[in-house]
Amino acid sequence: MNPSTTPANPAADPAALSQGLPADASVLVLGGGYTGRRFAAALGPLGTSVTLTHRGPEPPEADAPGRRWLRLDPAEGVVPTAEQLAGTSHVLVTIPPDGEGRDPALEALGPLLRQLPLEWLGYLSTTGVYGDLQGAWADEGTPPNPGLGRSRARLACERAWLGSGLPVQSFRLPAIYGPGRSPFQGLLMGQGRLVHKPGQVFCRIHVDDIVGALLHGLALPPQRRPAVVNVSDDAPCPSSETLGYAAHLLGCPLPAVQRYADVAPHMSPMALSFWSENRRVSNRLLCQELGYRLRYPSYREGFRASLAEERATASAQATTPASAADRPAPGAGPEPGSRMPT
Repeated sequence: MNPSTTPANPAADPAALSQGLPADASVLVLGGGYTGRRFAAALGPLGTSVTLTHRGPEPPEADAPGRRWLRLDPAEGVVPTAEQLAGTSHVLVTIPPDGEGRDPALEALGPLLRQLPLEWLGYLSTTGVYGDLQGAWADEGTPPNPGLGRSRARLACERAWLGSGLPVQSFRLPAIYGPGRSPFQGLLMGQGRLVHKPGQVFCRIHVDDIVGALLHGLALPPQRRPAVVNVSDDAPCPSSETLGYAAHLLGCPLPAVQRYADVAPHMSPMALSFWSENRRVSNRLLCQELGYRLRYPSYREGFRASLAEERATASAQATTPASAADRPAPGAGPEPGSRMPT
């Protein structure tokens, strides 16, 4: 069992946690993807100024009023100007290392960020930096020992940010799930795989608890902010357990169980890399010492909420003229399940 405990004064809804932001805060999200947009959405009710970056030539479809999009593509020499980022007080970095293992955001924007009056910078790292612990627990004091190339690159980038002289907090994440990134579509489409590997567990975190932990961190006094924080739920468990619960919620049958030894020869290198490491990640620092209460302590609460939101979104889209034909169902994209941080 995760050695965390519920704090005496638990944090409230993630949006409420953002009351730690000054009224004139200006937030920059480097990487306006799944987690970045969710973070920006939590700030929306406060009227906080939020700027997100995108890499492509065209900004993403506007999904909320008041958000500004800037293009950031260092490989193409496209970088926001000092004038565009003037006044930025808080930054979230969700961009992964590049193909050579370097951090494109830090290399392109580091000098500019050092000129800004930053009060906080959150960096999304990975619990993969702990490597394979054969099922043992890892906390923030566990020496990093990444075995995978992408985790070694992430650790190098994390250390570069922490050594940048900026007010950085690194948040180490396991598999990320939430609405549109849960197992439901895979099960409904007959693509779920029930794989059993004795002793194997995975850790995970709902995207809204990432947002909540970030907002909780920036609301703390600077002297109380740890440089590194694990953000994981209370329930490391086999993937077969989570898939079984997802099937229960849907009322659909589970696929036949497969032994890992039998299916491993047919797995992609990426899938094999996920199964090659086995660890449990403690959230004691976040939940006990820093006082954050998880919105979704396990996949059970998280899956129920994710399915409800997916269904509500699908229902709302069905009432618009073009939605049924033109929009994909929630989770029907290239990543219908949880995503492992790279």
